Amino acid sequence: MKLTKVRVQNYRSVEDSGEFEVGDLTCLVGKNEAGKTALLSAMRGLKPSQSFEFDEPIDYPRRFSTRFDDRHEDGTAEVIRTWWRLETADLAVVEKRFGAGVLKGDTFQAHFGFRYEDDSRIWVIDVDSAKVLENMLTKHALDATERNVLHGVADGPGADKALSGLAERTPKQEALLQDIKKCRDSSFSKGVIDVLSARQPKFFFTSHFERMSGMVSIQKLQQDKQNKTVSVGDLIFLAFLEYAGTTLEELLEADRRETLKATCEAASNEITEEIFQFWSQNNALEVVIDIDSGKAKDPAPFNTGTVAEIRIKNNNHKATLPLSERSAGFVWFFSFLAQFKQLRKTPGNGNAIILLDEPGLTLHGKAQGDLLRYIVERLLPDHQVIFTTHSPFMVPMDRLADVRIVEDVVIEKPGKRPEVKGTKVRSDVLEVNDDTLFPLQGALGYEVTQSLFIGANTWLVEGPSDILYLQVLSQALTKRRRVGLDPKWTLCPSGGIDKIAPFVRLFGGNRINVAVLSDIANGDKTKIENLKKADILKAGHFYTCADFTSQAESDVEDLFDTDLFVEMLNGAYKPPAANVVTKDALMEAAATSRIVKKAEALFKLMHG
Repeated sequence: MKLTKVRVQNYRSVEDSGEFEVGDLTCLVGKNEAGKTALLSAMRGLKPSQSFEFDEPIDYPRRFSTRFDDRHEDGTAEVIRTWWRLETADLAVVEKRFGAGVLKGDTFQAHFGFRYEDDSRIWVIDVDSAKVLENMLTKHALDATERNVLHGVADGPGADKALSGLAERTPKQEALLQDIKKCRDSSFSKGVIDVLSARQPKFFFTSHFERMSGMVSIQKLQQDKQNKTVSVGDLIFLAFLEYAGTTLEELLEADRRETLKATCEAASNEITEEIFQFWSQNNALEVVIDIDSGKAKDPAPFNTGTVAEIRIKNNNHKATLPLSERSAGFVWFFSFLAQFKQLRKTPGNGNAIILLDEPGLTLHGKAQGDLLRYIVERLLPDHQVIFTTHSPFMVPMDRLADVRIVEDVVIEKPGKRPEVKGTKVRSDVLEVNDDTLFPLQGALGYEVTQSLFIGANTWLVEGPSDILYLQVLSQALTKRRRVGLDPKWTLCPSGGIDKIAPFVRLFGGNRINVAVLSDIANGDKTKIENLKKADILKAGHFYTCADFTSQAESDVEDLFDTDLFVEMLNGAYKPPAANVVTKDALMEAAATSRIVKKAEALFKLMHG
């Protein structure tokens, strides 16, 4: 089954988020303190995969805490309402238990909140109870006489009451009664709910704050586990151990330590391989598990008993460092993979909905792109993913329809107290303020920069006009069945000779093949020679316009025939008849060979 829509109410900053659609991937974008984490926490509470409960004194909106009864006449406050769509496999399971045609649709709702009776989740699903009873009568093959007692009965409780009231029941009636009693409270609707509830995905939540402990005392961790005081970092370490196929108890057995160390290393190697398919920052790292006895001079609790430590080895520098001393981004990525790998192994979590709160917040922008690629390629095939972000690099630009805007809405009223609406979720970006839109604007700007101006093969020119000239020249050549620009080259304005070197150093390391076509004046020759000597461009990839015009100084405009350039000047500037540009006037305007400088000099004479 798939989650299709969500509404959050009465939870922290969220008075009423409004209904918003979710898909396989849903990105909740908003600035800090907009209420993104509250939305994920509310969703999580419906069916958490980890230990989690709503806490009314803390989670119910504080400004309404003394008015709970006034605001909720039925004594309950709904927090999370969800809409789901059943898939073929779900319908098949219901049909196998209750027969065909018992559901009146393929959707249902589930909701939960504060003060719900017995902390039960409420389902809203349309079940045809009369059809269920009819299917059961057929299944148990009751004859007309045996059916008489159920005349006018159309639901489970009524059938239970009628059959239970018989002094004697036939074997078929008894079998039918027992079949009905298998449903909770003899309710066919509750029976269907119980069948589907077992298939409903749980919500797995993790945030950028949750990072695995790099070192643990096995004895201390075992004690914390018994006391139910295990820290978040140690819980992730336990998840890693379970993924490795071992337990705390086994780690305490000294005679199996080498075997367990090998098991842990095998799991580490698998996670390491997974990381470096998507971690482009440094591929020379590997994970090492060190299991040893505590040393007397180490700080407690690592000075006694068995100590397990995760270290990261840098093969370039031939050194290892504790996991805790690696970058926060790498530690988070490793921790998330350890949690996710164990999640996949845990029964009942194979289809969990993954909630990621500000994933990769401490990652470099390019590494955030790697994480986004991991989410799409590794998680989406089997899981729905809902994540929050305020980073432009985590906005999926090729899936903008999956982006939702989160904003804490406060309406300012002149001379009056502001009207607080709380956290709202919208798909219409035109309704929100500039601060909220910034991640989208930044992502769009970055995407345009990468796709419009920069490509795998980038040709640097001076400015935007050079791009237009070269494209027109290319089109003219192509029309004449001659060779135009190869489409693999992306034209990019550099802004001048002085900016070529910084551009190549900034982007050239990103596996971009760069070529240059530069204007050249007498004062530029030294700069050009220095560029060529700097060896930042491949040999033969630096050209000046003078290479194609047989002039000592040259601009891209010198590639045009003089008559054509005169026509272009008159067409662009439309001078009055007395000042129409002629070839002779243009050529005599200045001593330089550069036709652009001649035009500038001529126009100054006209203006003067």
